[in-house]
Amino acid sequence: MSETSTAHSDGPLTGVKVVDASTILAGPLCCQLLGDYGAEVVKIEHPKRGDGMRGHGPSKDGEPLWWKEISRNKRLVAADLSQADGAELLLRLVETADVLVENFRPGTLERWGIGPEDLWRRNPALIVVRVTGFGQTGPYSSRPGFGTLAEAMSGFAHLTGEASGPPTLPAFGLADSLCGVAAVGATMMALWERDTKSPGVGQVVDMNLLMPLMTAVGPGPTAYDQLGVVEQRRGNRSLNNAPRNTYRTSDGSWVAVSTSAQSIAERVMRLVGHPEVIDEPWFATGGQRALHADLLDGHVSAWIAERTRAEVIEQFTAAGAAVAPVYDAADLVADDHVRATGMLRKVNDDKLGDVLMHDVMWGMSRTPGRIRRTGGDLGADTGPVLKELGYEAAEIEAMRERGVIA
Repeated sequence: MSETSTAHSDGPLTGVKVVDASTILAGPLCCQLLGDYGAEVVKIEHPKRGDGMRGHGPSKDGEPLWWKEISRNKRLVAADLSQADGAELLLRLVETADVLVENFRPGTLERWGIGPEDLWRRNPALIVVRVTGFGQTGPYSSRPGFGTLAEAMSGFAHLTGEASGPPTLPAFGLADSLCGVAAVGATMMALWERDTKSPGVGQVVDMNLLMPLMTAVGPGPTAYDQLGVVEQRRGNRSLNNAPRNTYRTSDGSWVAVSTSAQSIAERVMRLVGHPEVIDEPWFATGGQRALHADLLDGHVSAWIAERTRAEVIEQFTAAGAAVAPVYDAADLVADDHVRATGMLRKVNDDKLGDVLMHDVMWGMSRTPGRIRRTGGDLGADTGPVLKELGYEAAEIEAMRERGVIA
């Protein structure tokens, strides 16, 4: 795997060591982001099955494309943690690590003799980030947990879709991705507390897929508690402002319009030729405008339907109104702003050549992160990592023969 030539910093987490013993998406994404900003990440996969992420998304020439991104900046070790030698390997790894991220069902690591108490005997300062569907405790803790279940239970699916249609699930890993990003913040809080207030003392971070998405969905439980109100599906409309929707242009494209600010709502209605509604008493607040969404949407959709996407965006931008095109992946790759700001970056991969992928998620003026290498083959770094831990060549070969490592 080759380094990207344009980067000049490993990022603010240089010197932080992370062991990624998680699978599928939330945990691996958390570790990808930590690695993007300089952390040394050792990824552990089962020697036969590997991480299920290898089978997610499209492949080219047998190379899984999502894997190239989700496992970038990681050293790859294949080890069976359920075997005694594999458990010992993990214990040796965490002796010099700052963070372990895992997403086994609650009780699994304890059953293998590598639960938090076992880990802390080797390294009392270790932060153990445990990512599960429903958390470490409670009546659902032992259930299989996947993002789809969190998307259903959080209220997201109930509120998504047309009013007359069924609840709608996202076509991508929404709950997992939100959890992965949230886990980065939780991990950094735990590291900060350890290093500034409780030197040498680690703790467990209990992350679940449900809570971050519940938070993103909004204060529905509070409204129910205080008002007895249960919000229903409204398609692309909002209870908080109008006009707010997607609108079809004359060339068959779609644009999205938002009027969260009062001044923007006024600009939109002047632009589409209906300034008279601005003087209506109900136009003064977003909630009242939402009650008149049929009228406002009618005015906006009629105006947009007579113009191409380019014309709509040009005129909305000139008027200082808020609009964005509805993009697919091809549109996103071609977008001038995405290209100019480097949101997508080509990274060299030994097998596929230059591969376009998301760049690091946020900019930092002094210690920016970077993509040092792409995700590679199962167990690609097992030998070198074990040698660094003090294993002799004969021990490594014996573990290989017993199927403990690959």
